[in-house]
Amino acid sequence: MAETKLKEAIRLLYTGRSRRAELFRYALIAFDVFTIAFFIVTIPMTPSTKIFLIDIAVGLLIFGDFMARLWIAPNKFRMLRQIYTIADIFVILSLLLAPIFSQSFAFLRILRALRLLHSYHVLRDLRSETPFFRRNEDVILGAVNLGVFVFFVTSLVFVLQFGANPGIEDFIAALYFTVSALTTTGFGDIVLTGTTGRLLAIGIMIVGVALFLQLAQAIFRPRKVSYTCPSCGLNRHEEDAVHCKHCGEPLKIETEGSN
Repeated sequence: MAETKLKEAIRLLYTGRSRRAELFRYALIAFDVFTIAFFIVTIPMTPSTKIFLIDIAVGLLIFGDFMARLWIAPNKFRMLRQIYTIADIFVILSLLLAPIFSQSFAFLRILRALRLLHSYHVLRDLRSETPFFRRNEDVILGAVNLGVFVFFVTSLVFVLQFGANPGIEDFIAALYFTVSALTTTGFGDIVLTGTTGRLLAIGIMIVGVALFLQLAQAIFRPRKVSYTCPSCGLNRHEEDAVHCKHCGEPLKIETEGSN
């Protein structure tokens, strides 16, 4: 009985509409932003005892959040198949095992970059809480896609080329190469070495340009909101739409009104 009450209390914190639940979810969002910022800052750093201690503390908090979400999930197997869940598992392992495998810290840095995939989960929470995110979902998602790609690839470039490539002497140099390759500028002052480096550069140019175009398209095309038509299932509509343009079904899109 006590276990059932505890589970229900946790479920209400994660999914409820009370002020307490909203504050709890905002605290989780703040924690997610902090962990992402922490990993961005510490990826190029040499591991130290202080960083290891913070790693373990952050890993335990992420693990607690992960277990709570898994406990209250209506379909646990579906949750475990989601990409941000898999990413969190790798991140948790990289944090808790960092002191043991300190010699492999370069590899662990790449796993830390996977935490950015959790930003999609953060956006989902913000979309349900904030009208601004619902109105600008395409632009924000496009920016997140591009940001995740740039940071993850920069981490790969830094880990794979640092020490072996004289042009990659720090994390900023890796970021500089990633952005110049993504924009196909190609100044030529930094070139990735080896077959792996060349293949990575090709991947940056192909995938990065596609993501950049996706973001540009989201910025300049007419803005729409996510709302599924109950009749035909069309899920993108103009902000002020009162009828579905596909089937004519009346819509009830939540808006803030106009001044």
